[in-house]
Amino acid sequence: MAKVLLLNGSCNEHGCTFTALSEVAGALEKEGVETEIFQLGKAAIRDCIGCGACGKLGRCTFGDDCVNEFVAKAKEADGFVFGTPVYYAHPSGRVLSFLDRVFFSGGAAFAFKPGAAVASARRAGTTASLDVLNKYFTICRMPVVSSNYWNMVHGNRPEEVLQDQEGLQIMRGIGQNMAWMIKCIEAGKAAGIGYPETEPKVKTNFIR
Repeated sequence: MAKVLLLNGSCNEHGCTFTALSEVAGALEKEGVETEIFQLGKAAIRDCIGCGACGKLGRCTFGDDCVNEFVAKAKEADGFVFGTPVYYAHPSGRVLSFLDRVFFSGGAAFAFKPGAAVASARRAGTTASLDVLNKYFTICRMPVVSSNYWNMVHGNRPEEVLQDQEGLQIMRGIGQNMAWMIKCIEAGKAAGIGYPETEPKVKTNFIR
């Protein structure tokens, strides 16, 4: 059975972001896709220090938080949804520190797997936050999953998010579209269509 890993990038394990992700998860499960909501929680999350050790170790050198645990789960997942609250018109700092280290140390676990970003806000800052999270997908060759509008919900408390009927419909659309995309990828593999061949990475430096 296909599985989607959903990241709750909020300190509040059952707050507005969780409420949005739960709506996505419900739609996925109706389509026969297993889900798991991974809680980032309140524990400290280190920032990436650019040491490059992950390239040699195959994991992040810091093992005192949940980065390596998430990458291990990602290797077994078929799709991803990253959820964040909006702080000062930007994703939470902790989710960015987390995802920087996740993708530097385990980017291969995400390539060619569908991804969607979800933002939760009282009022504004959602589009800027989605733009930041979507870059993880596009840099790592991941198909980006959309709905029928921007992937956001509004509310200051979970019960207010549940009143955002348009937002909830958007969340369900993410789940439905992601399930469809995962099934299409599986059907392609069964028909002998594999992932595209990739060229070795070329890096151009502008200062010589």
